[in-house]
Amino acid sequence: MTAPATASPLRVAVAAPHPAALDAATEAVAAGGDAVDAALAAAAALTVVYPHQCSIGGDLVALVRRPDGSVSTVVSAGAAPAGIDVGALAQLDRMPRQGAQTVTVPGVVAGWQALDRLGGRLGLAAPLRRAARLAADGAPVSAGLARAITARAAELRADAGMTGVFGDGAGGLLGEGDALVQPALAATLAELAEDPSAMYRGRIAASISGRLRELGGTHTEDDFAAHRAESPEPETSTTGGVRWWVAPPPTQGVVLLGILPEALDTDTTGLVDAVHRAALVRQAELGDPRGGVIDVDAMTDPRGHRRVGALPRAGRALGDTVAVTAADSDGTVVSLIQSVYQLFGSGILDPGTGVVLHNRGSASSTDPAHPAHVGPGLRPPHTLLPVIAESDDLVLALGCQGGSAQPWILAQVARDLLAPDSDPAAVLGRPRFVVGARDLGHEVMTVVAEPGTDDAVEAAGVLGLPVVRTDGAVDDAGHVQTVRLHADGRLDAASDPRADGRAVVLSTP
Repeated sequence: MTAPATASPLRVAVAAPHPAALDAATEAVAAGGDAVDAALAAAAALTVVYPHQCSIGGDLVALVRRPDGSVSTVVSAGAAPAGIDVGALAQLDRMPRQGAQTVTVPGVVAGWQALDRLGGRLGLAAPLRRAARLAADGAPVSAGLARAITARAAELRADAGMTGVFGDGAGGLLGEGDALVQPALAATLAELAEDPSAMYRGRIAASISGRLRELGGTHTEDDFAAHRAESPEPETSTTGGVRWWVAPPPTQGVVLLGILPEALDTDTTGLVDAVHRAALVRQAELGDPRGGVIDVDAMTDPRGHRRVGALPRAGRALGDTVAVTAADSDGTVVSLIQSVYQLFGSGILDPGTGVVLHNRGSASSTDPAHPAHVGPGLRPPHTLLPVIAESDDLVLALGCQGGSAQPWILAQVARDLLAPDSDPAAVLGRPRFVVGARDLGHEVMTVVAEPGTDDAVEAAGVLGLPVVRTDGAVDDAGHVQTVRLHADGRLDAASDPRADGRAVVLSTP
């Protein structure tokens, strides 16, 4: 689809999981920003108001479609420190769930810089200053953050930095509606507004790496200085007459490509079977190409493969991610995902910077023969899965929270979102199922089904998979964000009702 002819003003559609992100995007568009600027503004705000799901102490993966139709990737996934003790970790059955050993170098800020170079008009200073003000002034604790604080109360109380931010000053923890004020983070964001590269050198890198060493890590300032965002070629396929783009390994985008033929069909039994096969293949094959050959073909075509993967999953990954999608009437389309992995990541907040640090390293394998083996300079397998799809009718951007289940979540909404006359909000509000094991709190592959997914429950029975039925919509089923640029120039967007967000279509002055 060629970019439609447009007249001033520029129109921008944005979807994000928290109102503060939309407020930031609105300010960026009012200042003349495009889809990249709107996405970056929303992403910066989310690191302040959604610290259980993302922070500047996490990672970022994104796709950007330019007006000429070309698609670029940004993979800013941090590596394990050079001094990590592989021998000691090899004695463990699996990586620790939290703690300093699970922290890889945070990639979010370098990812923002790379995104800004792909088309932003306004630069990073304004959104970072706005995020700094939001952290200093305080924002109400949302329903989603309150649920996360309750779920991780013990971990928050165990870390002095976490207690200093999420404690209520009277021995308890913040609740919904309470003011979340983060002065140390505000100072860090203000410093980054002047120079985003300060994340990887000087005071910020020294403070974070020093805190990690105090807690048993081996991180150094050199590890931070070595980090670079990458822009590898995207993985692509043409399925159902639609061109698809995803990021390459160590992200799991290729897993979605492997189940698209069934996802675009109407046979739920076939989709559940494909998802089960793909989950097993991913566990066996996904890892960092820096550490050895990755069998991408097995993941893009899991049919006929019966591998049983040994990739350790460190408990449930609820609330692991935020997705932001944006598109403008000039033809720029963005799908951005940033994450601390599991709720509140590593359980560590560096008091000197106010930064919550992710636990992405917990997804690595302690088996030196596994494609996802832990090692110096190696990145863990990533669940982050931004998607862009293009048909003759529209360009679609998708992203979601949902841990390892992201391919199955997106697969269930993609077909109907590609129908130009569909209501995207209605599509995202429909019941869904997911398939997983330890990532969903189960020791074996299990189908977790929201009410209204009887076809998936029946399919699971045919395939001999255990089923857990939920009482209603659950976070396990993902928080999908989507925008669409139609061939006639129309823009629409939707935000998953399971999250705290919304979607808007804006115009520049």
